[in-house]
Amino acid sequence: MKVCLAPGLERLHLTIAYHGGTFAGWQSQPNLKGVQDHVEAALAKILEKPVRVHGAGRTDAGVHALGQAAHVDVPAKRLATLTWRVALNANLPSGIRIIGCRRVSSEFHARFSAKGKIYRYRIWNTETFHPLEVGRAWHVPQRLPVDSLVRHAERFRGRHDFASFAANRGVPPETTVRNLQPIKVGRHGVLVTLEFIGDGFLYRMVRMITGSLVQVALGRRDEAWLQELLETPGKNKTNHTAPAEGLYLVRVLY
Repeated sequence: MKVCLAPGLERLHLTIAYHGGTFAGWQSQPNLKGVQDHVEAALAKILEKPVRVHGAGRTDAGVHALGQAAHVDVPAKRLATLTWRVALNANLPSGIRIIGCRRVSSEFHARFSAKGKIYRYRIWNTETFHPLEVGRAWHVPQRLPVDSLVRHAERFRGRHDFASFAANRGVPPETTVRNLQPIKVGRHGVLVTLEFIGDGFLYRMVRMITGSLVQVALGRRDEAWLQELLETPGKNKTNHTAPAEGLYLVRVLY
């Protein structure tokens, strides 16, 4: 799908970081609490007219972004890209920042040109939850055996039907098949991270996979349960979803 440029306009690719705990997710909301609403309001203030911003995809309320992507069409040569970034940040709430701005061709579309995404999930894995991590990680006080997480995460490598790891958003996706690279699991002191790279992600997919892996690693569910969810997609769904505040959209791949 292409969104053609009207005469006298140019297209900007914005890279956006935000703290998800303050907003109702990326997408525009009736109460205007979405990140998209705030970016559009900042643009409208600068241009003195409504402007539509097209995002690479949704993030839920509470989910953070290190590198969400969007595009917007603005009057050609109105401002330098650095000036656009400074001007937008001056009109955005402190929880949202434009960290990159560049001109792109009329063929570029933030959503439909994307080849994949990188997500990171952070788990604070010690008895005491550090107060500065509240709202930024999932607190799991029981010791997580990383070797178990690595072993079971390997099941998700490659092309699978992830229907058992997707929540209902109201409108079913065209397909629930996605291709995942190996999930990278790491421990850095008390911080456990899982990094997901894929050609696309279903609604709450990363959080549902993470929640399920943690349940198996802690011995609360067995391997056969996890394998059955993958082998019989959609027959049953996992009922273990990791909290939103531990999830970060790291980057959109183009």
